[in-house]
Amino acid sequence: MTILQWVGCALMWGAAGLAGAQALAPASGSPPRGVAAPPPGPAVANEPVLPAAPVSLSARKVYEQARSQLLQIRTLVKGQGAQTSVGSGFVVSAQGHIITNYHVVSEAALSPSRHTLVYLTADGHEAPLQLLMIDVRHDLALLKTTEPLPPAKSGASPPLSFRPSGQPMGQGERMYSLGNPLDVGFAVIEGNYNGLVERSFYPQIFFSGALSEGMSGGPALDESGRVIGVNVARSTESQLVSFVVPGEFASALLERGRNAPPLTKTVWTLVRDQLLLHQEELTQRFMRAGWYPPTHARYRVPVPRAGFVRCWGASATDTRDLDIERAVCTMDSNVFVGDFLTGTLAMRHHIYDGHRLNEWRFAARFSEEFASETLGRPPSSQRTRPQCHESFVQNNKLPMRAVVCLRAYPQLPELYDLTVLVVTVDQAKGGVQGRFGVSGLSYANAMKLSRHYLEGYGWVH
Repeated sequence: MTILQWVGCALMWGAAGLAGAQALAPASGSPPRGVAAPPPGPAVANEPVLPAAPVSLSARKVYEQARSQLLQIRTLVKGQGAQTSVGSGFVVSAQGHIITNYHVVSEAALSPSRHTLVYLTADGHEAPLQLLMIDVRHDLALLKTTEPLPPAKSGASPPLSFRPSGQPMGQGERMYSLGNPLDVGFAVIEGNYNGLVERSFYPQIFFSGALSEGMSGGPALDESGRVIGVNVARSTESQLVSFVVPGEFASALLERGRNAPPLTKTVWTLVRDQLLLHQEELTQRFMRAGWYPPTHARYRVPVPRAGFVRCWGASATDTRDLDIERAVCTMDSNVFVGDFLTGTLAMRHHIYDGHRLNEWRFAARFSEEFASETLGRPPSSQRTRPQCHESFVQNNKLPMRAVVCLRAYPQLPELYDLTVLVVTVDQAKGGVQGRFGVSGLSYANAMKLSRHYLEGYGWVH
């Protein structure tokens, strides 16, 4: 089963940072770094002359125009100066407003007593930054310089501007992603616009270019140098599949925060408030979409019609004579908070047919499968121990055993993780087991979704 996975492109100086810091192998035929190339030897008769590699004049032009407005965003440990993560950003106003990803600055946002933010220009100038506003739902942050940006040595260009919303990109149109990959230097990556990502909860641009760690928060530009979006993530399962936040969300964040003072309100409260908005929209859209019509001969099981959920299925006979039909449905997206993710949904069901087994063997296997269900990771500073309620219920005359569990977020009051486990108890050699999980819900919406999920089960008439 292949489920699209993605990772943000900020470079954290843990395992990812160490990987990024490893020495790069020199290109074939070139000397190692720091070693001068030997003088050219005598020409070889009839040696073919290879043409020079083509250079995209558009990419060069776009980079040169934007270079003075490109920044590396660094999170430093206060009192040490050591960086804990690096990403990219870009200047969008003459007053020094800067757009980047929220996940690039989350450490400093959530722990301002331990971290600070600075920027580094392409010419090596470093200075402090202030955090003005965040948008965790679209993984964006608005920053501002504490001092005027110095002019670039090659001459300053104006702040980057956004492509007007009335001029949409066309399929296959060239895009240029800029940033500082792996903390090795500023770069421009050329690729194509491929429309919006299907099944994404929030709009994201599908960019056929190779984003790397450290490019998060950098701009994606059109051939005129206007901002189309903000680099955010790449696929971990394929090459040249990357994702960009549409520029309209960054432009809106700039307008909301253009005159905002530096953040003094606890960022955890802002994150909580935005997650509450997210879970309300998630609940409404999911319930409004409803379920697909039943396909099994005996049971009606909940398979969501929501366009932002992807479902996979399979059927097989295991080695112990038990026929099992499986379906798994997940969201491809989630919301980055800090050191954990939330705001996502997943569900699955297994339909068991044990006609080859006697009743005792089937009961043992069926019970064993249900007993193996877990309620997530162990309790931590992120989530409390689950509190569960178990009961026997009937829906459309189908008897079921249901377990509903909630886990709270100590740092995000009013938000919970929901897990619902279901097992039918209607026949001796067959049945259904299901699991439904949603993270980052209010209590009221957790109860709504629990009922909605249970009501998806029943007989096929």
